Amino acid sequence: MDLTVLHLAVPEISAVLHPTSSQLLWIIDVYGFMVAGLLITMGTLGDRIGRRRLLLIGGSAFGIVSVIAAFAPTAEMLILCRALLGIAGATLAPSTLSLIFNMFRDPRQRSVAVGVWVGAFSAGGAIGPLFGGVLLEHFWWGSVFLLAVPAMVLLLVLGPKVLPEFKDPNAGRLDLLGAAQSVLTMIALVFAMKQIAQDGVSVSALVALAIGVATGVLFVRRQLSRPDPMLDLRLFRLGAFRTALTVNVIGVFVAFGYFLFIAQYFQLVLGMSPLQAGIAMAPSGIGFIVGSQLAPRIVRVVRPAYLIGGGMTVAAAGLAMLTQASVNDGPALAVAASLLISLGLAPVFGITTELIVGSAPPEQAGAASGLSETGAELGGALGISILGSLSIAIYRGDLTDLPVGLSPEASESVRDTLGGAVAVADSLPEQLATAVVDAARDAFVHGVHLTAGIVAVAALVLAAISAVKLRHIPAGDLPGHE
Repeated sequence: MDLTVLHLAVPEISAVLHPTSSQLLWIIDVYGFMVAGLLITMGTLGDRIGRRRLLLIGGSAFGIVSVIAAFAPTAEMLILCRALLGIAGATLAPSTLSLIFNMFRDPRQRSVAVGVWVGAFSAGGAIGPLFGGVLLEHFWWGSVFLLAVPAMVLLLVLGPKVLPEFKDPNAGRLDLLGAAQSVLTMIALVFAMKQIAQDGVSVSALVALAIGVATGVLFVRRQLSRPDPMLDLRLFRLGAFRTALTVNVIGVFVAFGYFLFIAQYFQLVLGMSPLQAGIAMAPSGIGFIVGSQLAPRIVRVVRPAYLIGGGMTVAAAGLAMLTQASVNDGPALAVAASLLISLGLAPVFGITTELIVGSAPPEQAGAASGLSETGAELGGALGISILGSLSIAIYRGDLTDLPVGLSPEASESVRDTLGGAVAVADSLPEQLATAVVDAARDAFVHGVHLTAGIVAVAALVLAAISAVKLRHIPAGDLPGHE
């Protein structure tokens, strides 16, 4: 919910805080990168101190920082708050998922529970735009962050009463150096990628890339040499584990990549209000809920390979539809495309999550859950960053010749983001404003077309890989081990 409402708030954030295109991407995806960098650490920490305890600590921090983020006065402050939310958020998914794998040992019950878990994320995605749209209609952009506060309060009240505590009784000490290496690896690699995407190859980007690669190598070597590693790399010897993790990462890459564009398309291209955009995005969230709840039943009679492959093919069809969206269309085509994408992707996430976490021994459920969610968060953050950077490059390339009459400062704002272009147009004469907005919208839609096409091809490749690599797993209850 927190992520989807942020997408709706992007236009107003652009107009009020005036972030650069790079800052805007950081506002959106620094949360995901911090989560991705810390999920393995938080998963192993939960195994050691207790998964319920870690969940409650993270929930408290998430609620407090959400309030601070709601009143952030600058783009830099909002980026910092989003990073802190990422640290707190890293405790939530691995704690809840590992609790599920300990509470439900019966395979069929576990499948249903994981489906409900995925459905809960989907419900947040569906509810977020509706609630966020209502708030943005009547309040400032920061109000969307306050949506998380009641949920965290509810967790703190009910969690101690209804959740059992689980921990690994034989867990060793937390590897602080390994934790630092994993975070530094993620941040350095992401920084390098963003710098190269925005400004081309530079000394700072190459230095960051070298630091990220070197630290990553040290992290892997450290994990292989320790008797109680944070991340048991022997799990990667399992073929189903490797394939499921790959499918999960790229599937989330596809989902988050397109989702970044769809909220802006509804508001900034089609001119819909935040509430109207939220309503238009609701069918997508409902599709996720339906797909995630049907998957445990379908997988009893259909091989996981074919269900995953078929789902990715359906998602590719929806992405292909997005390549036909235009500036002058109504929302129907984009809504239908989003629904197809959601219906296709929803079964994929639940099945791959079961394969990933089910491959680990019960005492390592937290670490495996952390790895599963690390892959998901990394895929989402990379989808936002890579596809967002590609879209910005296309957008800027199409706006090399702006209408005559713009000041240098206004021209720079127009080229920075579509939200910036719309904000600049509000202060221009009508004819010039129309020309600027039309050019910016055409450039933005061109970027959507190309990125949706690229992601559609990636989805089809993933469908083929899944059908081949997972075909040995029969229909029925998903196996825990190969």
